[in-house]
Amino acid sequence: MADLTTPMAIRVAATLGLAERAGTTGATAQRLAADAGADARALACLLDHLVTVGVFAVDDDGRYRATDLGGELVDEGLRRFLDINAAAGRADLAFVDLLGTVTTGEPAYPRRYGRDFWADLDAQPRLRRSFDAQMNWRYQVQAPQIAERFDWGRFTEILDVGGGDGTLLEAILLVHPGVRGRVVDLRPTNAGATARFVAAGLDDRASAIPGSFFDPLPAGADVYLLSDILHDWDDAHASAILDNCRRAAAPHGTVVVVEPVRGQWARTAMDLFMLMCFGGRERTVEELTALAAGVGLALRSSGPVAEGRSALEFVGSGADH
Repeated sequence: MADLTTPMAIRVAATLGLAERAGTTGATAQRLAADAGADARALACLLDHLVTVGVFAVDDDGRYRATDLGGELVDEGLRRFLDINAAAGRADLAFVDLLGTVTTGEPAYPRRYGRDFWADLDAQPRLRRSFDAQMNWRYQVQAPQIAERFDWGRFTEILDVGGGDGTLLEAILLVHPGVRGRVVDLRPTNAGATARFVAAGLDDRASAIPGSFFDPLPAGADVYLLSDILHDWDDAHASAILDNCRRAAAPHGTVVVVEPVRGQWARTAMDLFMLMCFGGRERTVEELTALAAGVGLALRSSGPVAEGRSALEFVGSGADH
């Protein structure tokens, strides 16, 4: 359980695209090294270990190919999570500084890379693109479920706060034709939302606004959606985000939080990742309710809306709930 050799070998294989390069016919270590820009002797050492653990197989003529297990590395979404040069894989490497997080309570990501995760995305467009693509891949199953299992049709306009390039809002509007929506997110991510809405034929009901959830939000929507946002932040920052939503939603608006809820969906491994990477945390319904109450929001309802996600609906504490 403590051996790092195999997980790192798999991540390097994913980063170099070895399963895809080998294809169904297989390739020698020399050929794979030439294609991937790697050292042939070192790559052969890596491949031999991957053979030992059942991720690759080797023929009598020295040609390596992925096994059924290793073939999963061809999946673009999985590769994106494992690729050391992409946002998710880069973040995972900060686990080597977990001791510092556990002893100080501070995230390890800035310790390793010299700036926090979000500043890293801002500084490196390649990382930003990989992060946006990762979020889309992760939500390809959950977004339609959230759209169908929550009663969005009772609202007129949704403001998806930190909604990325509009994956979830698109799914909601396709299911609920009487609803309009806007996405608020940073540039250039919000430009991707605009393109998405045009491609889906939703540009008459959906738009994107550049902005941050730490700044005042556009008022006037009747529901403010926070999907997979709060767990990225410590309590102080999460409270500030909720407070901005409450202020924009006042006096009669609603705030809907969609999150993996601890005790229901959230895994302890993800909770530890959130702490290590962001200084964030997975929270229970009670903890989210207390956080919201601190900024004048009261829980109206909560329940599962997707595989791994629950929705908590909040209203101003003075509203009828």
